[in-house]
Amino acid sequence: MTGDTSTGTVLVAERSWDGLADAPCAHTEVAVRGGRIAAVGDRVGRDGMRVIDLGDRMLLPGFIDCHIHTTVEPSALLTAFVAGPATVLALRALPVLRDLLDRGFTTVRDLATFAAEPLTVYLRDAIADGLITGPRMLVAPHLISARGAHGDISTLLAPEYGREIGVLADGPSAVTRAVREEIRAGADWIKFGATGGFGTPADDPGQATYTQQEMDALVAAAADLGVPCTPHAYGDDGIARAVRAGARSIEHGNLASAETLSLMQRRGVFLVPTQYMVLDALDHLDDEDYWLGKDPAEREKFRRYADRLRDSARNVAASEVRIAFGTDAGMFPHDQNWKEFAAMVHSGITPLRALRAATSTAADLLRRSDLGRIEPGATADLVALAGNPFDDIDATGGVDFVMRDGAVHRPVDAS
Repeated sequence: MTGDTSTGTVLVAERSWDGLADAPCAHTEVAVRGGRIAAVGDRVGRDGMRVIDLGDRMLLPGFIDCHIHTTVEPSALLTAFVAGPATVLALRALPVLRDLLDRGFTTVRDLATFAAEPLTVYLRDAIADGLITGPRMLVAPHLISARGAHGDISTLLAPEYGREIGVLADGPSAVTRAVREEIRAGADWIKFGATGGFGTPADDPGQATYTQQEMDALVAAAADLGVPCTPHAYGDDGIARAVRAGARSIEHGNLASAETLSLMQRRGVFLVPTQYMVLDALDHLDDEDYWLGKDPAEREKFRRYADRLRDSARNVAASEVRIAFGTDAGMFPHDQNWKEFAAMVHSGITPLRALRAATSTAADLLRRSDLGRIEPGATADLVALAGNPFDDIDATGGVDFVMRDGAVHRPVDAS
């Protein structure tokens, strides 16, 4: 990163949006000192400050992706489980992390690596220490799963391998132990499998894979140690159980009924809907090339649930549940994660709600009130882009200025 943050910087933009307001505003100046926003207004003091003129770009808070897999590659999903040392996965993640920051994602929540080691904890700490370049990371090192369920990677192997792969736990005492071991390893979040999924052949997205008693024990064990929980959850029963157990957010939720969304709203549970991945699959159900190299069972599941998936997306748009931006990138190419914005808007979510989802609402989910906002005292994570995402949501894919923690990562003249 570049720039002397000790002397301070003033950003000047003809348009800005602060992450909260109903609409963007005109000329804005933002003073940054010591990694924080010191002042915001039509005019701020510039004495001794470096001035960066962003021209007619729109200035926004840095984007937050609340569901990503930085160590996963879509072209090597199966081999990642059984082949190659964690070092190789870490090295492959380095350009991914840099590229995410290049495109304006200044914070990400990584929800599980497939490495046996807590690899994302190491990456998180290396970024915080300035050893590697990337967005700020919060991590759930692994997915805690019941045996035979979505996170049981053993189901992808031939029986003769005779080994279990995954953080597997059955019963209240076992899930409690698994939670404590993940926290001991450095987890910011606990992720668990509440239902089956689309991409794993041995389970079904509509199935609930932990009992209410198991989920209650899992979430309570994490809460005792001050760590929030979130489940992989597609089916309605699994979502409702996780909400009743006290999960802070629901990942996916793409088969949630209107009733369950209402329950989430009443209890203040966030939804991270990962709609791009789902809607893209539905849009390509009849495209043979799209499904090359993928398990035929995945395509069949999408066919079977297509109507319910579309209905649920409409229910989400009509609901008042708090939506946080998350993509599941890693299951598809990381450089497409910004397309979640367009997918949300396509499903009926307003551009304002989608943009808040990736800024102030995402920050609220992560309990980081210093992020996702342009206001005095906030962390100076700022991005700029040429278009107006309120008029054309695809403009979110055109970020060409990035500041993180008050230091310029991508200057405006970068190619």
